[in-house]
Amino acid sequence: MGKKVKAVPEWLNSPIWSTPPPAPAPADPFGTDFARPVAPPPEPPPSVPPPPTYEQAVGSYAARERETREEEGAGAALRAHLLADFKSAVGEPLFWGRPAAPVCVQLLLGYLPTERSLWPYELEKKRSQYSAYKDEFLLNPSEKLRRIEESKLSRKKELNVERNGLLPRLEVTNEEHPLSSGKSSLWNQYFQESEILEQIDRDVKRTHPDISFFSVKSNQESLRRILIIYSRLNPSVRYVQGMNEVLAPLFYVLSNDPDASNSASAEADTFFCFVELISGFKNNYCKHLDNSRVGIRSTLSKLSQLLKKHDEELWRHMEVITKVYPQYYAFRWITLLLTMEFSFNVCIHIWDAILGDPEGPPDTLLRICCAMLILVRKRLLVGDFTANIQLLQHYPQTNIDHLLHIANRLRGTVAS
Repeated sequence: MGKKVKAVPEWLNSPIWSTPPPAPAPADPFGTDFARPVAPPPEPPPSVPPPPTYEQAVGSYAARERETREEEGAGAALRAHLLADFKSAVGEPLFWGRPAAPVCVQLLLGYLPTERSLWPYELEKKRSQYSAYKDEFLLNPSEKLRRIEESKLSRKKELNVERNGLLPRLEVTNEEHPLSSGKSSLWNQYFQESEILEQIDRDVKRTHPDISFFSVKSNQESLRRILIIYSRLNPSVRYVQGMNEVLAPLFYVLSNDPDASNSASAEADTFFCFVELISGFKNNYCKHLDNSRVGIRSTLSKLSQLLKKHDEELWRHMEVITKVYPQYYAFRWITLLLTMEFSFNVCIHIWDAILGDPEGPPDTLLRICCAMLILVRKRLLVGDFTANIQLLQHYPQTNIDHLLHIANRLRGTVAS
């Protein structure tokens, strides 16, 4: 018997598998013809352009290379380009009295990301983090212990009530006693830090007494909280006397943000900007690094080498003849970022150059310190040890634009 041929299923003959002819376009009630327009004739192929000349080819290649280098170095050069958007020359103060100053400071210090759409998220996250820091580091031991016990009781309360209907008795362990000398005792840690807290209180009250902004009690409390939290988060550095002077310009600028929502959060924003700023100079504040290749002595040695390279006559008179070494005058210059050598508004002007220079704040600061010496070289060359020490510890008023111009001439010469 032959094989029975299977019939084609009916569903394959369904009209849905064939393409129906296009329906005629409906008539436009307003008289417009919606019929598909007739396709225009194809355009002739474009003529092949002549090959570029040698100059054009080289110029195009150089442009592409330049674009590639710019893209690769965009991250490193970003801070320098940011300054160019806000000022035309280093002599124009950027931070002093300008509406864009707070944003620019946060960008230059890396607190704000370069992508503006991320700013709200980052600000909310950082401000929430600072609030948590305040809860963790500003409470006294009794309040901390009370909260710890409350959390323990809340976990045990239901269990104990179910067992015998009685609440547990609060017991104070030896480690929690105010007179405990144990290393893990909160009270012992608190009393050990009391000297630092007293130093912070004294320094905050002495911060720019001539400026009414820093005499306001709430502003002093903000400075105090920032310094305490920083010291407890950075046990290798803690608090170094004079950090209040470095903190003050940042807090002043961010507190004067034209955006009220930002100025209200100036304390939190200032804290993280302060952390970023100090991180670039952190090794200068660590005592255990003083004699290392990255400590303050090494930084002072770099300043000495820089002066010798650019003005050997002055270097020889200072360090060979009169024995005036950088540690006698430049220690304060470097650790306090020149905040004690110039008036407040002049200091902020100098910080324009320090924060915005593509060589980075540490190298820029050394160039400015070297320029300060060169600027008064005539008086130093005729002075003895005492006269030169007095001159450099009480630096005279000078033309800041000229000082920064000299520092700019020393660019690229700081020893690594």
